Amino acid sequence: MNTERKYILDRQTAAMKLERMAYEMAEQLVGEKEPIILAGIKDNGVVMARALAKLVKSIAGIDSQIIEVGLDKRNPGPVELNGHSDFSGRTVVMVDDVTNSGKTLLYALRPFLDGYPKKIQILTLIERTHKAFPVKADYVGVSIATTLQDHIYVEVEGDDLSGAYME
Repeated sequence: MNTERKYILDRQTAAMKLERMAYEMAEQLVGEKEPIILAGIKDNGVVMARALAKLVKSIAGIDSQIIEVGLDKRNPGPVELNGHSDFSGRTVVMVDDVTNSGKTLLYALRPFLDGYPKKIQILTLIERTHKAFPVKADYVGVSIATTLQDHIYVEVEGDDLSGAYME
């Protein structure tokens, strides 16, 4: 690790946060008849969704379908899904690495709303406190107060979270 970076989470702590959130999800979603939809926002959200799918399956036997959500985080516009599914009556959990203003999540939810899901929840590894849009995460790894000038980066290596740091 680069000693100049201000690490918020190391590999082990990030894994513990994901596992804790998977237990919370399992508790909230026990009894779901249809597989839940884990909608990961590219790229890190997809890595997290894959890890969560394995954890929730091993903890509570809950099956998941992973959907990759693509959009420009800086200037959200059209939202692309890597595969379409029938969302009607299904539980959707939107997964992102860092929430800040809530703008990305709000835009990312649009295609799911047209499908009449039973429930939509939001999961984020790191929640910042600069909400400009009415989005609140249901599952949060860690909540951090930052300045508007700070930026948080989540690092991944393959299919694993390797840490998160602030600049």
